[in-house]
Amino acid sequence: MNDIYLDHGATTPVHPKVFEKMTPFLQERFGNPSSLHSKGKIAKIPIEDARVYVAKALHTHPTRIVFTSGGTESDYTAIVGAALAQREKGKHIIISEIEHSAVFEAVDFLKQFDFEITYLPVNSQGIVEIDQLKQAIRNDTILISVMYVNNELGTIQPIQQIGDIAREKGILFHTDAVQAFPVMDIDVSTLPVDLLTVSSHKINGPKGVGALYIHKDVKIRPLIGGNQERNRRGGTENVPGIVGFGEAAKILTETREEKWQKAQQFKNRMIKIWKEKLGEEEFFINGDLHGVPSILNISFPSVDTQTMIVSLDMKKIAISGGSACAAGSIDVTRVIKALHLPDPIAKSAIRISFGYGNTLEDIERAAKEIVNIVNRKRK
Repeated sequence: MNDIYLDHGATTPVHPKVFEKMTPFLQERFGNPSSLHSKGKIAKIPIEDARVYVAKALHTHPTRIVFTSGGTESDYTAIVGAALAQREKGKHIIISEIEHSAVFEAVDFLKQFDFEITYLPVNSQGIVEIDQLKQAIRNDTILISVMYVNNELGTIQPIQQIGDIAREKGILFHTDAVQAFPVMDIDVSTLPVDLLTVSSHKINGPKGVGALYIHKDVKIRPLIGGNQERNRRGGTENVPGIVGFGEAAKILTETREEKWQKAQQFKNRMIKIWKEKLGEEEFFINGDLHGVPSILNISFPSVDTQTMIVSLDMKKIAISGGSACAAGSIDVTRVIKALHLPDPIAKSAIRISFGYGNTLEDIERAAKEIVNIVNRKRK
């Protein structure tokens, strides 16, 4: 019985082509890209090639891409770096209640510098209401941060509308696009965003590397000193990781549409099996059913979250209870709490996320195992 991995929202397996591309930079091409000798130059050129691939995946110029250690650092740099650079203009920031923990930690840090934070609620589908955003804006608002796709629910936020409002008011707009990047064609040349976060290990690249897109007119204060990344992020570059990220981004641009369609097929098939085998009254879809197809947050009220995860793990099927950044916690997540769901639904929420390597056969087996678990618990 093969293992079935349905937690691609947490991390993804490295694509074989990515692994192949990275390997030489762990051994013979090990030079420091800041060195002036030939070993350094051999390591420097592939970094810039990778920057081109990531930039192409976002439809922007390579100079707008800053490599970081991952999504968390990119979020933190965007918010803290932009806020400190803009502090003379104001000290008010708006984020949603369902942002990634990195965003929450960044604004918490800024409170010690007297920044004020407004936490926007979301509706029952996990989506920010535009009218509430407009009401939250003040004369001293300098930054809005709303994630493109929620990492637990898969809901797609009205980024275009939010960005248009921010531009009209002269407010910087940051979006965490870590979960949007794997399946959505993001074009920052037309999208009204100033700062945008992406991550390598969500697109079948290596862990420990990410990127921050910075609009040409935006100034941020670097959080790590050094002259790397055009003086925007110091520290010796993670050459193997960056090379792998670039290759993963290259593959993504060629396969993104196919990934969306395949994930949609998986999602529809699972839901159909549950409707046929259990009935619609036995499960509840959390968030917006029309969000990205790669993420499905669902509750089976007769089985609590931990029981479902452990029971499936015993069958060699991996899912999660929400964000991997809250791993080990069996409490209801902050995102699920924001939806104000009834306790039986909130305490049984699980996240199933599809990706590279999954087959329709895997999906059908996992769906049927969930049916068996629900039936056993119900009896």
